[in-house]
Amino acid sequence: MSAPSAPRERSFPSIEFTDAEAGALEFPSSKSRKFSYFEPSKKRATMYEEVTVDVQPDPARHLTQGWIYGFGTGPGGYPHEWTQARSSNWHEFLDPNEEWDQTIYRNNSAVVHQVELCLRNAKRAHAYGGWNRPWLKFIERNLGAWMHAENGLALHVFTSIQRSGPTNMINTAVAVNAAHKMRFAQDLALFNLDLADEMPDFDGAAHKEVWQNAVEWQPTREAVERLTAIGDWCQLLFVTNIVFEQLVGSLFRSDLVMQVAARNGDYITPTIVGTGEHDYDRDLAYTRNLFRMLSRDPEHGEYNRELFGQWMAEWVPRCLDAARALQPIWSQPAEKSITFASSLEAAINNFREVLTTIEVDVPKELNQ
Repeated sequence: MSAPSAPRERSFPSIEFTDAEAGALEFPSSKSRKFSYFEPSKKRATMYEEVTVDVQPDPARHLTQGWIYGFGTGPGGYPHEWTQARSSNWHEFLDPNEEWDQTIYRNNSAVVHQVELCLRNAKRAHAYGGWNRPWLKFIERNLGAWMHAENGLALHVFTSIQRSGPTNMINTAVAVNAAHKMRFAQDLALFNLDLADEMPDFDGAAHKEVWQNAVEWQPTREAVERLTAIGDWCQLLFVTNIVFEQLVGSLFRSDLVMQVAARNGDYITPTIVGTGEHDYDRDLAYTRNLFRMLSRDPEHGEYNRELFGQWMAEWVPRCLDAARALQPIWSQPAEKSITFASSLEAAINNFREVLTTIEVDVPKELNQ
């Protein structure tokens, strides 16, 4: 038997450190066992900051090799050129509501439970039977028509731009905005179905004809459809949440429906519509923070304020026309506690206040 041969020697390339390995660079908290790539707004980063800041790549920060992917006919990643607005640091924006994936489900789940309980109790108590006929007709036509506006904004405005912003903080806030609108439109649809089931003389399909053909609703419909044609994500956000929602949305929801429902024996509709107004208050909060940041930008502030003025020059007259066209529906309820003139004045005053908070000049059209 032959003696075993000696094991063959294998050679391995030696490891050379090139300073490209993870951890070679210096960054905030790099010496800590709990590190982050950003400076938190306070002493410690919040959960919102941990899960949103720098999640979306940006060559201006940590993506030193440039965009790692791109579109076949356009630029890569999340280009700043998708809006005319300018910022010296888009990452400065943080959502004051601190919305992220978990809060979308938690907050909307709470609202859905509230709406379901309200509708269930209304059916059990036969609450709809106490409404007067003019108010039932008002809800049939006008609240149903508004459902189309909410659905259009959800699907074709906020959903369409929820990945267009240059930072994850902006895109997350817009995505939550889309979820709010979509859920509210569905709440109004469920409310319409319940009324059609409970009230024999309630026409659950009337809203479609009203939205498509009623004279008073056509300027609002036109405004919503024109919104969907805006390609600039920042302009779309400004025109929708700052202009349209103030002069048309809140005018209808808060300054009409919420004001006169109880006088007509209806305590159900304010609960449903109130969830939409609560959503808008939260969405307006992040919108104010974003555009105030752009107005105060040390490098581009003056340019941005002029740009916002140009956007308003087109959209304020259009939204005022839509608001004034709705005037006839103020006379439809049997019991009226507010006039169209006072409702419009309240909406315009709120709009002025919003423009003041974002440090933008009030357009001359509001003084006419």
